[in-house]
Amino acid sequence: MKRSDISLIALRRILRATELYGRELAKSAGLTAVQIRVLQIVAETGASTPKALSTRMGVSQATITTLIDRLVAKGLVSRQRSEADRRQTNIFLTDEGRASIARAPDPLQDRYVDRFDALPDWEQAMIVAALERVASLLNAGDMDAAPVLDPGDIKRQTPGH
Repeated sequence: MKRSDISLIALRRILRATELYGRELAKSAGLTAVQIRVLQIVAETGASTPKALSTRMGVSQATITTLIDRLVAKGLVSRQRSEADRRQTNIFLTDEGRASIARAPDPLQDRYVDRFDALPDWEQAMIVAALERVASLLNAGDMDAAPVLDPGDIKRQTPGH
């Protein structure tokens, strides 16, 4: 079998794993992996600003604003003006948001991170370099993407991009 075919099979397996996880997540929690990740970050910090979320997730503020709008509409987070700086908005988790995190299956990216972090440094560097090269081969090197394994349509999360 040609190496290009072997590499395409490996890519398809990765895509399939994220697709199956996305379906499991949608079924159990009614959310996307990216939405769950936003909830997890807010839960970790107690409160967060849209700017802090966009920085931590590596996506634009427009993307985070859209995600927060959807989470507010579902009653999973709330927005509140900061007491210290009225120009700043803080994002808080609601009780329903906490329940959604509890209902969600074990995040696929957490399993990946645990296994990746256990690899030797040289192997981590090799994998990162190979994945960045694959992204560039697919002309995807500059896409706005969070560090979340989510098979969803990137346009769904980045309106206007």
